[in-house]
Amino acid sequence: MKIAIVLGTRPEIIKFSPIIRECIRVSQDFFILHTGQHYSYNMDKIFFEQLELPEAKHNLDMGSGTHAEQTGKMLIGIEKILLKEKPDIVLVEGDTNTVLAGALAAVKLGIKVGHVEAGLRSYDRQMPEEINRILADHCSDLLFAPTLKSEQTLLSEGILESKVFVAGNTIVDAVYQNLRISKKKRNVQAGLDLEKGAYFLATVHRQENVDNEQRFRGILRGLELVQKHTGFPIIYPVHPRARKQLGTFRIRARGVKTVMPLDYLNFLRIESEAKLVLTDSGGVQEEACILGVPCVTLRYNTERPETIEVGANILAGADPNEILKKTQLMLNRKNQWKNPFGDGDAGKKIVQTLTKEIRANRMRR
Repeated sequence: MKIAIVLGTRPEIIKFSPIIRECIRVSQDFFILHTGQHYSYNMDKIFFEQLELPEAKHNLDMGSGTHAEQTGKMLIGIEKILLKEKPDIVLVEGDTNTVLAGALAAVKLGIKVGHVEAGLRSYDRQMPEEINRILADHCSDLLFAPTLKSEQTLLSEGILESKVFVAGNTIVDAVYQNLRISKKKRNVQAGLDLEKGAYFLATVHRQENVDNEQRFRGILRGLELVQKHTGFPIIYPVHPRARKQLGTFRIRARGVKTVMPLDYLNFLRIESEAKLVLTDSGGVQEEACILGVPCVTLRYNTERPETIEVGANILAGADPNEILKKTQLMLNRKNQWKNPFGDGDAGKKIVQTLTKEIRANRMRR
């Protein structure tokens, strides 16, 4: 059996890392196809090195563009590689344009598709990610749901139960494995003068927030109020998209310490030792929940409702006063919740299921 792992963004690399390590551990034949959706592969090489992962075999180096441009170019590039490599299954993860292109290219060629992190829904069709995850789910042959809730979502949409497997979320494996690696590396906290448990961490990068001037201003005003009323310093690593929009809208981020984007291992280390996280990132919501760090989500919806249900997370939107109110609420909440995303063996379960299903499919032939 040969597995094609198709990825194109750093969050995908992170969430695929446990699956890649498990493939190596059991000597499973696989290759990595990097589309370069967010960065060129050359820029991501250091990322693979830091996480101690093998290099990608194929690199499309797509770069930025409109959703149509990206997806169309990826479809063409991925199809050529799949025709050459002839994998038994294409594995995609999450909700990016890479996921949609990888799934469509495979299904058009009659190649099985496995979707990791299937069944997530924000029920907000204005989010490009929501469209991608729905389409990927409905053309996949194996759907690896992270939780029972996501399994029920898939079944309620008419997807056959025989296609759905509750595997847990690979982010749990990734957090545990990569945090161990980070502790072997240098600690960036020395440069930022941070004391464990005495600072907040903020991330704001999503299109619906930073491309909307009113929302972006509201969020930054909320962060300013939080710093003023709590006294805790707020560290904000600014994503390139957000930095560009700060200049476009001529916004000054007051009351926060803006820094350049951190590499993943240093970010994970700082995240694990923060007092509280304010974010619009789905992955950071999950990581904070796993690490036991209270989270305030700077959105009006989330495809990670499990984090809210266990008490690890709360929605604040983009209203400054609501951001302050929800932050104060989370500061008074005990972080004794149970992680809802599994025990850290999702990568192992997914590889075992892939092997079993492909072998069974061959026998049926």
